[in-house]
Amino acid sequence: MHELHVTEKVNPVATLCDLKKDLQLSIQLNRWILKPLGAWPKSNQISSIERYAYALINVICTSLIGFLFVPSAIYLVLEMDDAYNILKLTGPLNFCLMAVVKYSSLIFREDDIRSGIEHIASDWTNTQHYDDRIIMIRNAKFGRRLVTICAFFMYGGATFYYLALPFNNGKITEDGGNLTYRPLMYPVARVIVDARHSPISEIFFWTQCLSGFIVHSITTGACSLAAVFAMHAYGRLEVLMQWIEHLVDGREDFCNNIDERLKMIVQQHVRVLHFISLTDKILREISVVEIVGCTLSMCLLGYYLIMEWESKEMTSYVTYIVLYISLTFNIFILCYIGELVGEKCKEIGEVSYMIDWHRLSGRKGLNLILMIAMSNTSIKLTAGNLFELSLSTFGDVVRTSVAYLNMLRTLTT
Repeated sequence: MHELHVTEKVNPVATLCDLKKDLQLSIQLNRWILKPLGAWPKSNQISSIERYAYALINVICTSLIGFLFVPSAIYLVLEMDDAYNILKLTGPLNFCLMAVVKYSSLIFREDDIRSGIEHIASDWTNTQHYDDRIIMIRNAKFGRRLVTICAFFMYGGATFYYLALPFNNGKITEDGGNLTYRPLMYPVARVIVDARHSPISEIFFWTQCLSGFIVHSITTGACSLAAVFAMHAYGRLEVLMQWIEHLVDGREDFCNNIDERLKMIVQQHVRVLHFISLTDKILREISVVEIVGCTLSMCLLGYYLIMEWESKEMTSYVTYIVLYISLTFNIFILCYIGELVGEKCKEIGEVSYMIDWHRLSGRKGLNLILMIAMSNTSIKLTAGNLFELSLSTFGDVVRTSVAYLNMLRTLTT
């Protein structure tokens, strides 16, 4: 990929001082979420000890997710016979499976994620004009807000589900008062261990809380990575539109040769399309899992809400509402950012046509035809090339989950 060579008339000291702060604005929250999970890309100069530490974190996180899933899956198969309780456990187990796939994808796509981060850093370095930086900062702040809202709902749902709900339900007393324990949100099969006795009960309860927050952190990290990368691409497309608008008359930081300005714009367009393609590759497995898994999870959560409303259990009702909102917001973010990037790619062609191209000397205006053609067939964010990430897809997910919910109610009543 060619680097952009633009002569800037700005204070280079101020630019160097602001570069680190601007880059942190884009990726700081992602690092905070993903690094404790061992899913943040490792540095190329990492030591052997740090590499082993990353591997150990990966093993621990995977083991903790397995600590939730395996005993509960065995319990569901061997000991559960009530239809509602089976469905009530199916939702959390589905969420665990989704987390495993997303976590594996984040680790497997480490090199691509590192390339994307380096791409973002390079763009900030090459963006020195005041108007361009304002556009980049505005979109970086919007991506940061999306990450914050996603984390708020996700961790809020985890707090309700793993702490508020079990403490509100209280403890169960059996064997004539000789056995008192707090029910686990992920019940454990007795063929493995009887988790009703102390201190096993307490160990399992707090370990499940830790595991649950790890599962929610993985979902938050994957969604936040998608939001930040997509909003960066959106910002670069807005910068490109500014450059196209100044193609004819130039700008104080552009060279005087119109051929050089055309070359710079084409290079920037190709660079942005390459970054969108890279983002789509990183999100390939994550977006598919989110669309398919969230459709099932939203269906089950809607069913839980109906059942808990009839039982008048307010804490459970509020918990499922928060979880439903968090999952809906996650899938909405993916579809919304896909819609934004797709629409902005099309606007490149419109801006290219709307400028005063007729003032270009000779046949230089014909060079814009390729830009217009590329904008009409630009790369879009998809879910594994199966679904296009757009607001239309979000509507399909909601409608499908409601259809499954109606079918589930019919079969269980």
